[in-house]
Amino acid sequence: MSINSELSSRLNDQQVMMLRLLKNPLPNDDFLQMRKLAVKLLSKQLDSIVENFEIENDIQPDYYNNLRDSHFRSKSK
Repeated sequence: MSINSELSSRLNDQQVMMLRLLKNPLPNDDFLQMRKLAVKLLSKQLDSIVENFEIENDIQPDYYNNLRDSHFRSKSK
């Protein structure tokens, strides 16, 4: 099995398309800019997922404050 077909079988269509777009190396500055944009997009999506989870589960800021201020060590017997 060739490397291309092996990679294609493990990647989805979007991943393969992105690899084809990047077939020729980009200047380092352009690559870093694309990487930052991808991270920004993923972080935006994660924020949205967390916010929806908090709304669905009625999680308030006090909950996080309580987690921050309490400890989870078991008490000695």
